[in-house]
Amino acid sequence: MGTLEGHLLAGVCLLFFSFYYSVLVSLALLRGQRFLKLPLPPKEKRDHSWKPVPVEGVVKVVVSLTGILSEFFFPPGVNRMKLVNWEDPRRPFLFSENWHHSTMYGFFMLSGVVDIVSQSCLARQSMKLERAAEALAFCIMALLLMAHLENKSALEIRVHILFMVPIFLVSLVLAMEVWVPDQPQLWVLKTWLVLVSSTWMLQLCLVMYVPPSGQSWRSENHEDLTFLAIFFCWHLGLGAAILATVYGICSLWHHHCSSWTETSGAKYQPCPTGYSSDELEKLRAGADQQDGGV
Repeated sequence: MGTLEGHLLAGVCLLFFSFYYSVLVSLALLRGQRFLKLPLPPKEKRDHSWKPVPVEGVVKVVVSLTGILSEFFFPPGVNRMKLVNWEDPRRPFLFSENWHHSTMYGFFMLSGVVDIVSQSCLARQSMKLERAAEALAFCIMALLLMAHLENKSALEIRVHILFMVPIFLVSLVLAMEVWVPDQPQLWVLKTWLVLVSSTWMLQLCLVMYVPPSGQSWRSENHEDLTFLAIFFCWHLGLGAAILATVYGICSLWHHHCSSWTETSGAKYQPCPTGYSSDELEKLRAGADQQDGGV
């Protein structure tokens, strides 16, 4: 991740997930859903031919594994998996930044594995366990970013501190969702913070590697450091604007589908949100009971 390509990979992946959650949150709000993602039925009630493989979990694992391999073996021919230089009498640690980044990727991969196990292997889906694993991944990311500030220029320190703010807040929101998963305010806040994190990661690429002006940012210049905070505030507004735009597009689609089904003679039925469906009531009661024991 210590290169332009590494930061772009992380930024694009965060942006992809933030757009994905923006759509999920928008549709959940429009439909009045109690849960952001409805719980799966218990394993004994599922069709034997239906073996769900959570796409989100698979994507987490694939992207994280790609990031880990690139940290250790990119460009081809290098090998940075050596942790200690045993030939040196002082036994110094090697490739600390690569191990930092790989650890971050590793916990996101763990989150993906937890999603897969919870939704495909357990008798009942453990939604609390999934949220806890995701919260842990973001918490580890924030902690390692603090250690990532060692021996950096003032510019890099300022950029990474501003990046740590939304990441740390995301980990707090995810931790809160372990106990209160049915709060739309937390869904919106989480999605907005991840949007800000992703756009700021891409801004970090422009500041540190390819400044549009062609002139490198100067760490010793007070004005340059001041404008970093200004740009970050702009990203806060940009994240809110993106989320509002996605919500608007989803609203148009939602109402268009509703009117189309009504005119075609089919009765429009939004995604079940309450306990009007007996089966959904049982599934949610089972999910609540199971999650309460985690």
